[in-house]
Amino acid sequence: MTELNTRGASTGTGDRSRPRAVLPALCATQITSWGIVYYAFPVLNPQITADTGWPVGATTGAFSLALLVSAFAGIRVGRIIDHGGPRTVMTAGSVLGVLSILTVAAAPNLTVFFAGWLLAGFAMAATFYQPAFAAITRWWAPDHVRALTIVTLAGGLASTLFAPLTAVLADHLSWRTTYTVLALILAAVTIPAHAMALKAPWPPAPPPLPVRAGESAAAAAHSRPFWMLAAALTLSAFTVSAVVVALVPLLLDRGYTTSEAAWALGLGGAGQTLGRTLYAALARRTGATARTVALIALAGLTTAALASVPGPYALLIALSVTAGMVRGNLTLLQATAITDRWGTTHYGRLSGLLAAPTTAASALAPFAGAALAAQLGGYPPLFGLLALISGIAAFLAFGTQLRRTEPLRLR
Repeated sequence: MTELNTRGASTGTGDRSRPRAVLPALCATQITSWGIVYYAFPVLNPQITADTGWPVGATTGAFSLALLVSAFAGIRVGRIIDHGGPRTVMTAGSVLGVLSILTVAAAPNLTVFFAGWLLAGFAMAATFYQPAFAAITRWWAPDHVRALTIVTLAGGLASTLFAPLTAVLADHLSWRTTYTVLALILAAVTIPAHAMALKAPWPPAPPPLPVRAGESAAAAAHSRPFWMLAAALTLSAFTVSAVVVALVPLLLDRGYTTSEAAWALGLGGAGQTLGRTLYAALARRTGATARTVALIALAGLTTAALASVPGPYALLIALSVTAGMVRGNLTLLQATAITDRWGTTHYGRLSGLLAAPTTAASALAPFAGAALAAQLGGYPPLFGLLALISGIAAFLAFGTQLRRTEPLRLR
């Protein structure tokens, strides 16, 4: 991983050198953290329920609990990073992530299983994209879009690497042993990487960007565009999360094997990486509002296609890759939504507020998706409903346009 060109200072315009180890470290830890704490679950859940007899609604509910905890813990995490930097938070989160996966692996009953995922929620808040984005945005502003793209390009490989790896391990080991092996990998990669690579001095916050005279972070958070942005991204996050977790059971219901379903999920992650290579060009050619509307609408179209196309397998793979491309761009869209509109000064706080409802929606999506699929008569109708929700989100995204006396430059 090559270092980005040094151009900004703590204010975004001086001569501060960027920390060399941060980008490669965060690339490695995002792949590993997402791959093990998030993407292993959709692959292992059918085996978990078959082995234990626990209801699928209960196991997906535990996973949803983790995402819900992550949503609200992320607000506090963002404020801590704004003031003190990411090293302590992300290192502690890595340790907690290892403990949580080991707890899940050893759970003798649903109570302990839920406790393990509760811990995982705090680990997600401290190690997933939001803290990494806060770190990169402060260290790299105003050139943070390129750095964010690099990290999310790597993060997109999480499912590509770990969904098939998890399936291979599960073919030869129990789900408990598989999770134990994955926890050891998580410890070996993320704890030393966060502890050693994030030691660079934390630069002071840049001066506030004048959006309107006297507008503060609180005023921005209470503005109509912020609420419309939160609503649009929340509905979109619900559909994206539901699609990711429901893709494996959708393909299993259509007669494909667990391995085939895992590869479809994994190759969707490769699509995320491919899609993110296009985001910088898209950002240069489109405004923030148009980009938000278009990407959410495209997510709805790919979801509708997955709902209506039963095969062949190669076509489903192509749809999964295409959906992944859109999903990858949506990740960068959310990462840059605050700076596109309100600058970098209060990024941690505003992104934490924005991430709370979106992560909460992502949290509820696995449980709600499973429940809705049962009520609707299967996963294809569920995907059709999710496509409709994406359409509503795209409509709401038109309301995210700021009215300004002067244009805001991307920071």
